[in-house]
Amino acid sequence: MAVHVVYLITPADATGFIAAAQGMQRIRRRDGALSWGLFEDAAVAGRYVETFVVESWAEHLRQHHRSTAEDTTVVARVRAYHHGDGPPRVTHWVAVDTAVDTVDEVI
Repeated sequence: MAVHVVYLITPADATGFIAAAQGMQRIRRRDGALSWGLFEDAAVAGRYVETFVVESWAEHLRQHHRSTAEDTTVVARVRAYHHGDGPPRVTHWVAVDTAVDTVDEVI
């Protein structure tokens, strides 16, 4: 499953935000993320998407219970750069089984 977190950052704060977001990478990977990335929207200045992949929904739910006091500080530092209405938007994406059972189904 993939998790996307959308941050809206003032362009002048981009360097500080990116540096702070590196702390999120350490947390996500420690807590079981198979991959992690930070992407900037080429069409919208200051829009960043943190994305990470975990093995399953259950594994992601376990991540919510692994937070340490240091993690709380890192998350607060990253979120302090976000200037959207409310917290950063989080979406969850469940992998689709793309296995094809028979040759006849292939187009």
